[in-house]
Amino acid sequence: MESLALTFSSGWASGINAYLVVLVLGVVQRTSGAEAIPDVLGTWPVLAAAGLMYAIEFVADKVPYIDSTWDSISTVIRPTIGAVIGVLLAGEADSLNEAVGGVVGGTSALMSHLVKASERLAVNSSPEPVSNSVVSLAEDGLVLGVVWFATEHPLAAAGVAAALLVAGLVLVYLIIRAVRGGWRRLTRRRRHGSGPSDRSGPSGPSSDGTTKPYPVQ
Repeated sequence: MESLALTFSSGWASGINAYLVVLVLGVVQRTSGAEAIPDVLGTWPVLAAAGLMYAIEFVADKVPYIDSTWDSISTVIRPTIGAVIGVLLAGEADSLNEAVGGVVGGTSALMSHLVKASERLAVNSSPEPVSNSVVSLAEDGLVLGVVWFATEHPLAAAGVAAALLVAGLVLVYLIIRAVRGGWRRLTRRRRHGSGPSDRSGPSGPSSDGTTKPYPVQ
């Protein structure tokens, strides 16, 4: 259960920033020798690659519209990394455990990735660019905190990750509702603005000196 909980938390975090997850797990394994974390994540080549990719994502994730492009590219990468981490965390168990770990890690990563991508599209609609950096830093802080906490208290961290995932899905639902409502209002406004034109004829003088339109026959 603890291995599955760590897999779920790592998968959720991978959907937001997969390279930071690998980096955190690798550092924890390297410094503490945690048995729950595979040795391969603590090797220097893995740490170097994860650190380099995290540095690139750290910059790209804070620039408006570039972050959404990066999210599109990462649609396959993040769930894949989440699934691989899930398989590795299953350890040298039977193939069923490895399959379950891969499914849990990949699925939670995909769901949190979709939440992040939808949230970023909404953030990019704001006129000022500061919100991108604030949201990105908050996401990095959550990933770092949850994964680090999961290495010590996997069950509690899984509960936190599940709550954050549900909150993110609710937020996406509200965003979709707001966008659909705005689109309907815009459509109605355009429809009313293109209604039938005034069919009154040319105007002419009336008996009281005012100008009135001639009726159309």
